[in-house]
Amino acid sequence: MIAKEEIRARMSEIKDPRHWSYAKYPLADIKSPFMKRHETDVKKSPAPIGRARKVWYNKLNNHHSRPNPKYKGAADMNEKVHVVDHPLLSHKLTILRDKNTSTKDFREIVSEIGMLLTYEATRDLPLTTKEIETPICKMEAPTLKGKKFAVVPILRAGLGLVDGVLRMVPSARVGHLGMYRDEETMVPVQYFCKMPRDIAERDVLIVDPMLATGGSADAAIQIIKGYGCRNIKLMVLVAAPKGIQVVQDSHPDVEIYCGAVDQGLNENSYIVPGLGDAGDRIFGTK
Repeated sequence: MIAKEEIRARMSEIKDPRHWSYAKYPLADIKSPFMKRHETDVKKSPAPIGRARKVWYNKLNNHHSRPNPKYKGAADMNEKVHVVDHPLLSHKLTILRDKNTSTKDFREIVSEIGMLLTYEATRDLPLTTKEIETPICKMEAPTLKGKKFAVVPILRAGLGLVDGVLRMVPSARVGHLGMYRDEETMVPVQYFCKMPRDIAERDVLIVDPMLATGGSADAAIQIIKGYGCRNIKLMVLVAAPKGIQVVQDSHPDVEIYCGAVDQGLNENSYIVPGLGDAGDRIFGTK
């Protein structure tokens, strides 16, 4: 195990914080019960957006959520894309990425990250005030204005995020949209759809752990718009630049909230480095 003094010495040699996560002195030597990375893995593939690089980039741009300029397509992202920069979220994403994480832990942490992302995605909910009495005195206190809200998971993997959303917004209604990706054509196929009767009057948060090619998200947004919904947001754990671009091109009015923007897609259209098949890992079916 490396001493703290040696770690500080190594970090001080790296002048550009963008390279802290995969420098010639990798932090893989630091032993942790939650993060076990091997030096060979660090050298093979660039790390996803890390907090150190985010902090460096944010100082230049004075913004809390910016895309990583290293990855292709990141420069095309606009103010509708929110990459949530929070140490707890980054830490929990690392646990999800680890292939040795158990199904139980994976499922629980997906829900926890859902709470953290919902906190950001609901930042613009309107407020009003009401009179209450504290143990000390009466006051006009802020409270949600009562605007209707709905969460729509894309089945099946999206179900893993619903509990986290409902913990933050217990009064939300839940719609269900079943879609799967044809393994040959990569085209999304709808097989189920059930929405609240008043879905057109609600703000809608579509949730899915991964935004890869963008096909499923694009189709889901189109279906929700077909119900007459006007205020739609998309919330994912990890996104690829291609998926973001597809959603932006088709639905420039939809805001995207994600925990990280990864490098890209492999030949099977899986996000790299990603976290694998989220549905299989949530439900233990593989």
